[in-house]
Amino acid sequence: MTDVQRRSKKRKRGGRSRRKKKEECTPAAAAANNASVSVSVSVSSSTCASSVVRSASKSSSSFLDKMKAKLSGGYFRMINEKLYTCSGDEALNYFKEDPALFNVYHSGYQEQMSHWPVQPNDIIIKWINDRSPSLVVVDFGCGDARLSRSVKNKVFSFDLVSNDPAVIACDMSNTPLDTSSVDVAVFCLSLMGTNFPNYLQEANRVLKHRGWLLIAEVKSRFDPNTGGADPNEFVKSTCELGFASMTQDFSNKMFLLFYFQKKEKQRPKEPQIKWPELKPCLYKRR
Repeated sequence: MTDVQRRSKKRKRGGRSRRKKKEECTPAAAAANNASVSVSVSVSSSTCASSVVRSASKSSSSFLDKMKAKLSGGYFRMINEKLYTCSGDEALNYFKEDPALFNVYHSGYQEQMSHWPVQPNDIIIKWINDRSPSLVVVDFGCGDARLSRSVKNKVFSFDLVSNDPAVIACDMSNTPLDTSSVDVAVFCLSLMGTNFPNYLQEANRVLKHRGWLLIAEVKSRFDPNTGGADPNEFVKSTCELGFASMTQDFSNKMFLLFYFQKKEKQRPKEPQIKWPELKPCLYKRR
């Protein structure tokens, strides 16, 4: 190839390269590039905005949930204190005026119980299931009446409010049961009123001779070092009412269990019993 031919070929290649660069820099190409960048920025901005909205929505929802939980907890503590510091008939009238408060209380109660490693109701249910299904049971302060759903026995469930046809709303010191009609009486964290001895007197009335009285209570209520009752004094008073102490279980760190049996021979008239004051179980604000 001659020098003239080589130079001509280089000029052709140079021309094609310059035309290509020129085409890339035309207004149409620039517009296309700008549009691509704009779409990219728009999509990125949209995604970012959506992420911010979701984050704000999640944060707002979390804040509302926390506020609702705090308000619910406050209502629970208020109702709980009321139940521990008033009589049974006052508590009954309290819930009659606003039955919805009963649901608020039990929601808070279930929340508190969810932190307990062992539920006293489970121990009582097992105790009943280990015995004859023919035994008739009364559950004083039954709550959601789980005991009645967990045993084969006939169970009378009493509480201050009834949201279940199986539950009878009444003052636990005055139930509709006949005298000497049941075999087992249960108080599971339900000796709350200031007149709790009246509840135990009612249990004594409805129990058959040699019937069982099972009591589970929060341990702090029976700690003399922190203002609670002496458990020995409580046992003594209950025995004076007409029961024999069969066994006690203090092994759990959250609650105590007392097992009594009604004496066959009852005194003609109940003596004046000096009952220890049970310390209210009040929950601190968290």
